[in-house]
Amino acid sequence: MLVAADKFKGSLTAVQVAERVTAGLRRVVPDLEVEALPVADGGDGTVDAAVAAGFERREVRVTGPLGDEVTAAFALRGDTAVVEMAEASGLQRLPAGVFAPLTASTYGSGELLRAALEAGARTIVFGVGGSATTDGGAGMLRALGARFLRADGEPVAPGGGGLADLAHADLSALDPRLAGVEFVLASDVDNPLTGPKGAAAVYGPQKGASPEDVETLDAALAHYAKVLEGALGARAAEYAASPGAGAAGGIGYGALILGARFRAGIEVMLDVLGFAPALQRASLVITGEGSLDEQTLHGKAPAGVAAAARAADKEVVAVCGRLALAPEVLGRAGIRRAYALTDIEPDVAKCIADAGPILERVAERIGEHFLR
Repeated sequence: MLVAADKFKGSLTAVQVAERVTAGLRRVVPDLEVEALPVADGGDGTVDAAVAAGFERREVRVTGPLGDEVTAAFALRGDTAVVEMAEASGLQRLPAGVFAPLTASTYGSGELLRAALEAGARTIVFGVGGSATTDGGAGMLRALGARFLRADGEPVAPGGGGLADLAHADLSALDPRLAGVEFVLASDVDNPLTGPKGAAAVYGPQKGASPEDVETLDAALAHYAKVLEGALGARAAEYAASPGAGAAGGIGYGALILGARFRAGIEVMLDVLGFAPALQRASLVITGEGSLDEQTLHGKAPAGVAAAARAADKEVVAVCGRLALAPEVLGRAGIRRAYALTDIEPDVAKCIADAGPILERVAERIGEHFLR
């Protein structure tokens, strides 16, 4: 039995999901062998999943999205590092109810990457998602040696809004160690940098951006890409239109500028976490996340787990807080059946508050249906 589920956002970490599912299954079969492999798709929780899989957790002090100092972590095993931008620049780093769509910076994410380089990383998996920022990765690039200047020679202000004043970009002093690293951009979104499907238009409102802010940010990001085209040539424009450039407020664009290769986050993480050998040992796979819905089908962890399991001819069931997919849709995704917390407790607020005990009861049902 393999439990390879993502977090239930706001209720349970991926590690806790695995623990609760295991406890429920063992109420049915006390001596059941269960292998837990918490997974993530590149967003928040990615470092925790790597640590659960045997990576070492490394903590460093970096700059948060508002400029204050925060403690952030990355994961290291051998010369492979897993860096999660949300650790430094995520919405989780903002005070409750506070947003800064025009000024939040990814500088701390660049500091995290620098810490991974200093730790000897030769492969960096850069998970992006859950960002508080829409600065196109400019802050991250600054932390790694780039200079972004106004016409008067002064640095532009932090955040996406400041990019409107950008007159000159100098990337000649970027950290030379980057050239010797395999750099993978891991994300579950494939948006371009700008336009109606770009970073500002699609994700800006989630970060507190008003319609006027969205227009300001989209124009600033387009200007930023144009200035970088002048500094780097046509490839800067190509990167802006590439899948993943708009991920996490455009930090994907900054990563592509640094030479990163874009891959679906869950595919990268399954490779890094050692999913294939664990899958071979499994008779049944249990995956899941907080809400199984249309978004799940577009690069989220359960869809990636189910696709890999189906290719290996392994049966998959899913657990979730809320289920919004029809059985036939689940079947096409490779999931035989899904079990929701709301099947046991219809009150969503109670499901969120008591997710752990309810998930154990859900897992008991799976044990009764599949293990007896």
